[in-house]
Amino acid sequence: MTLDAFIPTREQSDIVAHDRSAFIIACPGAGKTRVMVERCRGLTARTKGRRGVALLSFTNAAVHELETRLRHANLIVEPTFPDFVGTFDGFVWQFILAPFGIPECENAPRLIADLDRRIVQPFEKAHPLPLSCFDRATGEIVPALAKAKGYDVAKKAAGVRKASETVARTMRKRFRDRGEVDFEDVRSIARERLADRELSERLGNALAARFAEIIVDEAQDCNPHDLEIISWLRTAGIPIKVICDPHQSIYEFRGGVTDHLFAFRDKFEEEDRLPMTGNFRSNDNICKAIAMLRSHTTRGDIDKPVGRHKADQTPVHILSYKGAVSAAIGTRFRELATGHSFDLADCPILASTVDSGAKSIGQPRIEKTNDLSLRLASAVMEFHYGFDTGNQLEAIHRAHAVILSIQGRLAGKTYNQYLTSEQMTAETWRPKILSIVQQLRFDPSIDTTANGWLARARALIAPEMIANGLSIAQRLKSNRELASLLTVPPPASAASRTIHSVKGKEFPAVCVVMTTATAKGILDYLQTGEPAKTGEDARKLYVAASRAERLLVFASPRSQAARLKSHLETLHATVTLEEI
Repeated sequence: MTLDAFIPTREQSDIVAHDRSAFIIACPGAGKTRVMVERCRGLTARTKGRRGVALLSFTNAAVHELETRLRHANLIVEPTFPDFVGTFDGFVWQFILAPFGIPECENAPRLIADLDRRIVQPFEKAHPLPLSCFDRATGEIVPALAKAKGYDVAKKAAGVRKASETVARTMRKRFRDRGEVDFEDVRSIARERLADRELSERLGNALAARFAEIIVDEAQDCNPHDLEIISWLRTAGIPIKVICDPHQSIYEFRGGVTDHLFAFRDKFEEEDRLPMTGNFRSNDNICKAIAMLRSHTTRGDIDKPVGRHKADQTPVHILSYKGAVSAAIGTRFRELATGHSFDLADCPILASTVDSGAKSIGQPRIEKTNDLSLRLASAVMEFHYGFDTGNQLEAIHRAHAVILSIQGRLAGKTYNQYLTSEQMTAETWRPKILSIVQQLRFDPSIDTTANGWLARARALIAPEMIANGLSIAQRLKSNRELASLLTVPPPASAASRTIHSVKGKEFPAVCVVMTTATAKGILDYLQTGEPAKTGEDARKLYVAASRAERLLVFASPRSQAARLKSHLETLHATVTLEEI
């Protein structure tokens, strides 16, 4: 990979040269990653390695993309010191929590990312709830979160409810005493630490000596507590660049902000609020279409196409489907993408949920289940339907977790907790699991029945079973639903991806799947601002559509397809509509 000569726009030049803190709003395709690379190049040349640059984002995918660009530009090497490239959570863990430990705990801190998934069940017949359903401070059940798990607080006896809350508090204390924390704990402890004026001042001085600048990308994914930490870093005298697109805020579940972000922007001087406009990614029709996917009150101007596809006149396509999401969507999108000579590996189908994406390519799915045979088959099929490495990697991790459960190794621990306790790295377990998953590819010429496939799975997994009174046949039971899961993937198909997994990426073509459950609410919100609860669904649609360079396709339920077409044509985008 080689980077083209950087010929910056006036706005890009202003940001690269800006030495003070800045709040930067960047439209999709504005070239912010390249601007960050060039900003780092200038800082590195001036500091000559004496001080580093910290580049932070909120997803591993975004960090990987940024790190790849920096390595190809020869701006970071191993070890990366004094620079830091990682997630915001990782930065807080490494520099604010880990060096000092956990207050009132003698054990070294250990980060367990999925600690909140531990199950709270005070007695055998009690309704099991994940720890995430309990307030961290009080230990009380959060009614709305519990109801989503089938637990209606109003219908439970007070004694039963209190028993669960007591167990939850005991579990939290036990984890803390052992030094086990998750990222929410990390942020909470960090805020407590920064409230200590003496420690805060010493820590701020140390970080200012280490870093010449901190750049926070995708800042629309901050929550209010993250913004507090960013404000503290700025107060410590470190220049902070905050780069965001508020229209791409799709992490409401972790407290992602929009209004808070604009309030934070207002703390910057006018000359430190910098725009980055001009879309280097998409063609004119896509720029016009995605402008109509912003909130109607903040729609603003159309992003001007300024990149290599600015003269491309490929229309936006809408595929109108009847009934439920089906493989007909994937078939037609494949025809459109290959008709433009695009590589299908670079043309994903994007959906809000894994289920909708899977249905669009004909991948069999099952409802959530505790049946280990079905869970194993589902993970294996996800791998073989995963037509890109990102999807396959996720499927391998899921398969590993299921295989550990089959073998009796988790023993009440979460998957990440087990990996931490056993000090297992991907290099130690992934080759073996990959081999098992590859060997379990469904082959009708070998597996004439689902039980034939199941027998092969038992033979592969049984040798490393832990003796706990259950045989492999008792763990991997025959199930009549198994046959519906085991199919042969098509020889060529676009990969289905969740919208969250492609933030920060770009593709020659994308197909965005809208469902009957959300399409009407999204269009209502875009046109009227109501219902407000569908605002995040609309922002997801915006994120997904803005990944496209030349070909943007929407799959819409028939009841909303004509309305979607009319809406996208408001700014004179060329849009075609066809029924499938």
